[in-house]
Amino acid sequence: MKFVVKLFPEITIKSKSVRKQLTKILRANLRTLLKKQGISADVQDRWDCLMIAVNDDQEIEADLVRRHCIQILSHTPGIGYSLEIDEHPFETLDQAYQLVRDAAAPSLEGKTFVVRVKRAGKHDFTSHQAEIYMGGGLLKETGAIGVSLKNPDVVVNVELRNDKVHVVRNRIAGLGGFPLGSQGEVLSLISGGFDSTVASYLLTRRGLKTHFCFFNLGGSAHEIGVKQVAHYLWQTYSESHRVKFITVPFDEVVTEILTKIDNGHMGVVLKRMMMRAASRVAERMNLPAIATGEAVAQVASQTISNLAVIDRVSDHMVLRPLATMDKHDIILLARRIGTETFAARMPEYCGVISVNPLTQGDRSKTEQVEQAFDMAVLERALERATYQRINEVLADADSGLEDLALVAMPQLDDVVVDIRHPGETADTPLFLPNNAVKAIPFYELESRLAELETGKRHLLYCQKGTMSKIHAHHLNQKGLGQFGVFVEKKAAPIPSRQEIRAAAEAADADNGEEE
Repeated sequence: MKFVVKLFPEITIKSKSVRKQLTKILRANLRTLLKKQGISADVQDRWDCLMIAVNDDQEIEADLVRRHCIQILSHTPGIGYSLEIDEHPFETLDQAYQLVRDAAAPSLEGKTFVVRVKRAGKHDFTSHQAEIYMGGGLLKETGAIGVSLKNPDVVVNVELRNDKVHVVRNRIAGLGGFPLGSQGEVLSLISGGFDSTVASYLLTRRGLKTHFCFFNLGGSAHEIGVKQVAHYLWQTYSESHRVKFITVPFDEVVTEILTKIDNGHMGVVLKRMMMRAASRVAERMNLPAIATGEAVAQVASQTISNLAVIDRVSDHMVLRPLATMDKHDIILLARRIGTETFAARMPEYCGVISVNPLTQGDRSKTEQVEQAFDMAVLERALERATYQRINEVLADADSGLEDLALVAMPQLDDVVVDIRHPGETADTPLFLPNNAVKAIPFYELESRLAELETGKRHLLYCQKGTMSKIHAHHLNQKGLGQFGVFVEKKAAPIPSRQEIRAAAEAADADNGEEE
């Protein structure tokens, strides 16, 4: 199993040294992600692309490996697109055509097609000549109904690279952007809604290692919801890096604003307090920039004059990826990246709502109003802030799970419930030959329990198992059925040559002692 990873076009136009550095980072990120999935593979640098060669001698099932590879390649920043290929030695153009014909014929039945050939190296024909030759053969020897250069039903992709033929079986769209970690780090203020989640995604896609900062205004349900969506963003788009989730309790700050600040200034003062706190958190973490999901004129506190007043309290650079985006476009992007369902169901806690909010902020007036605010309240909030690794934010909900059934080999009567986000199930569907698989997103589980057959054991499935454990435990505790967790069998990592040599030397030493 092999994949060719094409770099995002912006990377390819960089200078040689910059391009080399970005490619090195992307290569390291892919190695980390593959290792996390228990996949043994070699990631090689080919200057204009990366080549991933998955080892065939591992116990993990080939279909599972393929699904995980596609998930990684479609969600890793820095990739323009990837090709799943079959690689063969190149002998002649006709031999290459026959390989392409055998692979493409089933998909061409009753359809129009076009052949696209990319060629590198020295050959006695051009790419266009190869396209004409292969296209003519496919039209004659398969069930295709015709060639369409502009709107084909099927695009047959072929790459001829020196002495190799790459028959393309699948084209995997990439995220684009720059490799994660190549552009530094940033602190993203996240509330769990459409704007802040999309902004965090855009930062990650641009190559910024994105940490999350949440201001809890008093709602525990809101905090749990924000942790879930932040964990989803990290696990889906940036799992190659360790990031932090910071919670700053802002309930006392809200109370202070409600009792001390006049109605029109409440929203702007709250944002200034958040910006002050974020600046302190960023300083503690040695981060150069803060990012928000604000868009110009979306609400009263986000007019240009108010944003200028808010930014005055921080010495850090403030990034606003959504500054000029329309709300409709933000929602569409949230839908594409998988955060729309989180945002639409996010528990809200609106502690500060101005009846007649100020839209034309004045710095001196706002500073005068703020003098009534006791800054000791903000200091106490910062002292009570919690810093967690993002992979640990759901650990509190993970207690009491020791008795859960973790099943790698389901019984014939078991029903596996795929609770992953619909985007994940569409990209990498779960198929089990002996068991029924039902897809119900985790956020709809309780509302759709009536769809599950009573009297059967239901095994919840997600990529890492964390969400499955939490929801299975919750449903069992409420007596809503018999729930366990389905875990896919993964192979142990293949030892390196050094580890094999060390083990052999240890065995020789043991044998010597016995003798």
